[in-house]
Amino acid sequence: MSYDTLTLIWFVLLGVLLCGYVILDGFDLGVGILHPFIAKDDRERRLVMNSIGPLWDGNEVWLVTFGGALFAAFPVAYATVFSSFYTAFFLLLTCLIGRAVSLEFRSKVHAKAWRKLWDAGFFLSSFTAAALLGIAAGNIMAGMELGPKYHYEGSLLSQIYWYPLLVGALTTSMFALHGAIYLYLKTEEELQARLRKAITPLFLVFASLYVVVTLATWWHVPHATENIAANPILWVVPALNALAVLNIPRAMSLGKPLYAFFSSSMVILALATLFSVAIFPNLMLSTLDPAYSITLYNARSSQNTLQIMLLIAGLGMPCVLSYTVIVYWIFRGKVKLDTHSY
Repeated sequence: MSYDTLTLIWFVLLGVLLCGYVILDGFDLGVGILHPFIAKDDRERRLVMNSIGPLWDGNEVWLVTFGGALFAAFPVAYATVFSSFYTAFFLLLTCLIGRAVSLEFRSKVHAKAWRKLWDAGFFLSSFTAAALLGIAAGNIMAGMELGPKYHYEGSLLSQIYWYPLLVGALTTSMFALHGAIYLYLKTEEELQARLRKAITPLFLVFASLYVVVTLATWWHVPHATENIAANPILWVVPALNALAVLNIPRAMSLGKPLYAFFSSSMVILALATLFSVAIFPNLMLSTLDPAYSITLYNARSSQNTLQIMLLIAGLGMPCVLSYTVIVYWIFRGKVKLDTHSY
């Protein structure tokens, strides 16, 4: 297998891992964002938390695997991404830890103030993590101030301007919608009815931001459509993306929430695919000089490393997939509270 073919395979595998994380942990984060608004009492808040209780830590395995694969396959990109987003990633890690602690600590003390504290932590951690992921994606799409030797010459403030913030808002609204549909599948009675009413306004917010971000990307990130223009067959991706977005309210109106959840997952998959198509072959684009950009070809590991990793991935990926399928099968159905619940 040629060196370039191995490089492309690993680019695709990284995309698969990232999509797996965003789809699975996306509804976890969405549940956390909705938690203080959709649940009316302590029992409902516990139901909301327990809907993701057995799943959230397994979903994060996809993110850990993505980070490890990026480090091994494209070490230059790994080093530059983590140094460029050091503060943001530190805050993201804090949020992921904060979400876990909020879930585990909330029910340890039967005091109203104590539970309100961890409810706030659960919401803030989920909301901030979702926004940070979108802001990072917006910066990578638009390009960053990379200088010689792939050194980031910008600052945290230069990463927080209107376009990344807009992508962050889109990501947050997408996760909230994804989480609402998931919660609808897992709950019953009054809480489920309340979620059904919330899905429509959440969809309208997401759809509006989807249109705004699409137009903003067309204007602010003109290179994002270069690969599509050069390969017209790729127009099928945004077309399918738009159809998946429109299919969410259609599926809900037909009384098929599982179909709606599948559609919202496909929206995330299509957006992640468009992101990959837009940046290819760059992993980080320099706005100072294109010669300073990090590409698949100047960031990759040796051919032998990529070959050995591909063998390991061939053994490891089925394990991750099997684990995910088994856990979701075991904890299928409506969420119930018992003595072991959060």
